[in-house]
Amino acid sequence: MNIAVIGSRGYPYVYSGYETFVRELSERLVRQGIAVTVYCHRNLFRNRPKKVNGIRLVYVPTIEKKTLSQFIHSFQSMIHACFCSYDVILVVNSANGPFGLLTRIFRKRTVINVDGLEWLRPKWQGLGAHYFYWASKISTRLYDRIITDSLEMQKIYRQEFGADSEMIAYGANIPPVAAAGLLDRWQLQPRQYYLIVGRLVPDNNAGLIVREFMATASLKKLVVVGDVPYKDRYATSLRDQADPRLVFTGYVTDPVDLAALYQNCYAYYHGHEFGGTNPALLQALANGCAVFALDTVFNREMLAGGGYGLFFSKADGNLKKLILEMEDRVERVNALREKAPQRIRENYTWEKICAQYSVLFENMLK
Repeated sequence: MNIAVIGSRGYPYVYSGYETFVRELSERLVRQGIAVTVYCHRNLFRNRPKKVNGIRLVYVPTIEKKTLSQFIHSFQSMIHACFCSYDVILVVNSANGPFGLLTRIFRKRTVINVDGLEWLRPKWQGLGAHYFYWASKISTRLYDRIITDSLEMQKIYRQEFGADSEMIAYGANIPPVAAAGLLDRWQLQPRQYYLIVGRLVPDNNAGLIVREFMATASLKKLVVVGDVPYKDRYATSLRDQADPRLVFTGYVTDPVDLAALYQNCYAYYHGHEFGGTNPALLQALANGCAVFALDTVFNREMLAGGGYGLFFSKADGNLKKLILEMEDRVERVNALREKAPQRIRENYTWEKICAQYSVLFENMLK
């Protein structure tokens, strides 16, 4: 079997959820004897080997514009792939929906992982939102199979576009214990801080969490991991908050450092609103965090309706109340922390996700 992967920045380049997905899936498929080719952004790779860990790499140039870079790269990659003898082309990101027309013309088997509700995210207001909605809709018509990464996202695609999809979640690995001494660089003590991990964008609701936390008299700190790779008023306003309890680390790219931050926090706040299965929340569970999550259908699905975390709403004072209650209920927080990795083992291992993709590809060939 010969599989091509299009729509990420490439391999082994790790930047976000898509790149992690491509790495975890591709390496496991290769170990099963499946040939995998990953299309990479040429400009992101100083060295360009033809193969890494058994994965064939194709480097495609693109225009370095924030809104056009990925679009043009995927278009050129798809043209290249149409002239190759791949059995299945796997595409990530619903923005690449229209390129299914090319594979229709060339009669290529295709599957697209459509990710979240991009058209609802504030950063894509106006034309961007309309494009993402149209691209998501057209992908259900042009690709042979649609992958949604949660049951709730599967329902939305059925209701919104009348399209059936395969539900295959995202995965996580349970990491080894990280040394608490790694916290010294941020002057943090174990269990004496709360944690947020994610891009500083409105739909991740870091502003809401910061505001509610600042309204408490908690003696703990609030550590915010993440940023945006461009100048942004929302991110700047968060960083400008004058509270000595707030710690903004920026991006933390070392996985061991990030694991230490997860593993030693008192609780992890998850405010992501429009995704399906969220990688940051999976990492929190894998690292044994007590999770306080925004009450959305996606977060309820991931946390088994509250079996693996607690929920807060956007109502003024709601999260503040939860914070104050849980600071006095250490046993409850410890219990959540102890059981969190079990949620990964039972439902979100990369081994399970890879096995589901393998079955999907085999069925497509049949």
